[in-house]
Amino acid sequence: MTAPPTLPRFRQQLILAVLMLCSLLIWLDNTVLSTTLETLADPVRGLGANPGQLQWATGSYTLAFATLMFTAGALGDRFGHRTVFSSGLVIFAGSSLWAGYASDAGQLIAARAAMGMGSALITPAMMAILMWTFAGPARAAAIGIFSTSAGVGMAAGPVLAGFLLDHFWWGSVFLINVPVAALALVGLAVLVPNFRSLTLRPLDPAGMLLSISGLVALAYGLIRAGQVAVWSRTDVWAPIAVGLVLLAVFVLVELRVKAPGFDPRLFAQRTFGGGNVALGLLLFGVAAITFYNAFYLQGALGFSPMKAGLANIPTAFGALAGAPLASRLVRHLPLRLVTVPALTVAALTMGGYGFLGLQTPLVWIEILLLIQGLSIGMAIGPVTAALISNLGIAVGGTIMSITYRCAIEPSLEGAPGPVQDQARVSAEQARHVATAMHQPTLAQAADNAFIHAMHVGAGWIAVIAFLGAAVLLITLPAVGKKKGPIPEPDYEEARSSEARAAQAPESGWNPNR
Repeated sequence: MTAPPTLPRFRQQLILAVLMLCSLLIWLDNTVLSTTLETLADPVRGLGANPGQLQWATGSYTLAFATLMFTAGALGDRFGHRTVFSSGLVIFAGSSLWAGYASDAGQLIAARAAMGMGSALITPAMMAILMWTFAGPARAAAIGIFSTSAGVGMAAGPVLAGFLLDHFWWGSVFLINVPVAALALVGLAVLVPNFRSLTLRPLDPAGMLLSISGLVALAYGLIRAGQVAVWSRTDVWAPIAVGLVLLAVFVLVELRVKAPGFDPRLFAQRTFGGGNVALGLLLFGVAAITFYNAFYLQGALGFSPMKAGLANIPTAFGALAGAPLASRLVRHLPLRLVTVPALTVAALTMGGYGFLGLQTPLVWIEILLLIQGLSIGMAIGPVTAALISNLGIAVGGTIMSITYRCAIEPSLEGAPGPVQDQARVSAEQARHVATAMHQPTLAQAADNAFIHAMHVGAGWIAVIAFLGAAVLLITLPAVGKKKGPIPEPDYEEARSSEARAAQAPESGWNPNR
């Protein structure tokens, strides 16, 4: 037997439900944290985390996820995708429990990194099981249904986080993952066969080690620059230099190995390379502007977590509408004519944060978020670039931290030394000490300094997103060639050919292995 037998339709539907539940879990976790950042920065209600620690709480997850995902796919081929999937869920649930009860920012960062490892094991196995379970037209329909879980997670995540933060302590946003993961584990064990591939992909430990080391060093240097507001210090430029060198070595190593986990040669193709660079620049900006948004709504404007979550719904709805709209437009128009204007509008909306202030009416903020979500959804489509998102948070947070410190400094003259030190950390810390010492003028100065920092950062982020639009304009063809429908690959025949070529003595599918 060279392909899995067709499962009963009802069982296929149940498997799809389990996969959608897991996808929803991942998307919820990716969106609830942005609503929780302001609370985590609060010294009383949260952990009193500084901006650098919050950047790491977000970035550690993304770094672990991005660098381990390709290796996780190879592990699924070797040991079975259900085995890897289940292992990822156990890690994800255990680290969520750890994050929920973290007593300081360091523990939270470590727990978030472990959650990223679990997510990296889950995601490729989830997609592999989906492809093995369905075939032909049923596969296309299943993928369409499955993709809705991302939109639901994007829309529901901020609202769920707001509800939990308004009624419970901040750790509840992580603990909610545990029962969902437990239910998914039961579904996997009962319903899903342990699919595995006949063709084993080699592991790439050298590439994984070099990539994660380089990215961690680079992110550390960028975040450290925001903490000390000086680029000339050795603990700033040295990690950045080491990170860039390690990433260069990573590319050289991947060019030499026979089966690289990541093949840099793909970027030599003009359309592929240009498209991914453009989307990377866009997601770089999205990650940074989302970081700003969390502190603007809850910190500067004083929104409750629930109100902030509700305020972000237009972004999710815009993205949900933008992706299918773009897919319809590219059937009739050149890709460049669709994506370049969309990315340009997205850059303009990011620059629009430079005009937001303490008195901006909510309706204008909602219109901005809706247009931003629509344009981003049209530009990104199904492509993801989590690796670039992490660097976006690091750079965006660093710009904000340095600018905030410069802006708040004149207002700290004459204040006691400990007050000055705490106020320089972040606007959240400044508001806290202002409340404790009954100094409303300091709180107002912190709000104004934050708004100024957001304006400066938004301008640079918009420039980066505009660069993405320029890259697309240069690399994508002006006129698309008319093409007929692309036939779906015959996966069953491919697997049969692989089996005959390798003269495999065993079946490629065994539900009990």
